Amino acid sequence: MNEQPVYTGDSLVLRHFERLSAIPRGSGNEKAISDYVAEFARQRNCEVLQDDRYTLIIRKPAAPGYEAAPPVIFQGHLDMVCEKNKGTEHDFTHDPIRFRLDGDLLYAQGTTLGGDNGIAVATAMAIIDTPDMAHPELEILLTTEEETNMGGAFHLDPSPLKGRMMINFDSDREGILFVSSAGGVNTYHEVPIRWRGGDPNEGQPYTISVKGLKGGHSGDDIIHERGNANKLLGRVLDELRRQTSFALAGVTGGAKVNAIPREAEAALYLDADNLPIAEAGIAELNAILRSEFEASDSGVSVAIAPGIDESAHPAAAGRVFAEETKAAVIRLLTLIPSGVLSMDKAIPNLVCTSSNLGVVATTEEKVVMQSLARSSLRSQTFDVLRIMSTLAETAGCQFRQDDYFPGWPYRADSKLRPVCEKAYERRYGRPLEIKAVHAGLECGVLIEKMPDLDAVSFGPNLYELHTPQEHLSISSVERTWEYLQDVLRELKS
Repeated sequence: MNEQPVYTGDSLVLRHFERLSAIPRGSGNEKAISDYVAEFARQRNCEVLQDDRYTLIIRKPAAPGYEAAPPVIFQGHLDMVCEKNKGTEHDFTHDPIRFRLDGDLLYAQGTTLGGDNGIAVATAMAIIDTPDMAHPELEILLTTEEETNMGGAFHLDPSPLKGRMMINFDSDREGILFVSSAGGVNTYHEVPIRWRGGDPNEGQPYTISVKGLKGGHSGDDIIHERGNANKLLGRVLDELRRQTSFALAGVTGGAKVNAIPREAEAALYLDADNLPIAEAGIAELNAILRSEFEASDSGVSVAIAPGIDESAHPAAAGRVFAEETKAAVIRLLTLIPSGVLSMDKAIPNLVCTSSNLGVVATTEEKVVMQSLARSSLRSQTFDVLRIMSTLAETAGCQFRQDDYFPGWPYRADSKLRPVCEKAYERRYGRPLEIKAVHAGLECGVLIEKMPDLDAVSFGPNLYELHTPQEHLSISSVERTWEYLQDVLRELKS
């Protein structure tokens, strides 16, 4: 538990959110949170099914008067993205998320908050914990590994689920009902490293760093065209190789493929004659990037400093890349597509296709560059894969793909969508906004398993997802909880 509770208000959802935030729940480490929620539900006389990937199906019986209503699935995911600021001491496998309150906004202290999708888990607990709530039979589905490969949803056996209407609670904008989402696939460019011993004549070790970027969710925030630290590092290195000589010993950047990378760095060697040229070139690029990203990433900076952090570049150990390895790495960093690739032609302000070069890492054997390509069109997803594969052939490196997840198609005959619209207009006196989202939601995977599933997605206001600046609106959480109850109350027949 957090030793100093931050939230002291009346929201049942946020009280549960604070309790569950004491339990580590990064992707792939969901057993403890799954066991906690399962036991919580059993103690309140709910039927609980837990599979071998720790996905939960929790069945809460219908309220009096709702026995004849069709069952409804309430769905979210148990895991969270684990990101922290450089210099923040936090062990995501052990430490609780520590909160910071700023008026109506709830933050974590130097880490991701886990509102994505801890708010769904906390809301599920509030549903279970409210005995007099009006609703049909509820099947609460909480999956695992959503933030990495949607492994829990892909592995799910749907046969125990009777519901064919589903409320996905993994959205981050109050007042918007999402009815369609993009699919995607992870890609990997792998450059085999040929090392050579460092030549004393190559000079002294230095680190070039790119930092100060906002980052964000590679689906929701890609439209803002924020700087990608890995791509900017490639730009810096490509410009530097045109101006002077240097030896490259390692590159690293980003932490999660579905987060726009905020920081990246390269380890290199420069001699005394070439150092002033490199420093001048980097200073010029620093000014250029500050001008280019003034609106989206005003804190961007590129710097060169003496020394190499061995913890960030353990493979270097006095060695440097052979020239062909260095060339391939710089070319790929420069040429891998990243950012918005096309906009939807029918829906205004909706990205159709994008790619995010999210993670770059150097091991003993290879440099790995991992991207996440997204599209609402399967054809364009595979077109991006074609481009990526062709680029690998050109660069002479290996290419592979995995963790494809399908998009969620719009359903014109939805019976659930009009109920959500009616309940919203009744409560707020204005129409509910209906939208598609470029981010990937589990709805697509679950609809492939249950083709007759009628799904919608909504949630409270969450901001700066997948970054240490992630925060939520307390009042929005409370309003969305009330609205959810309105929707469930309407589903009587």
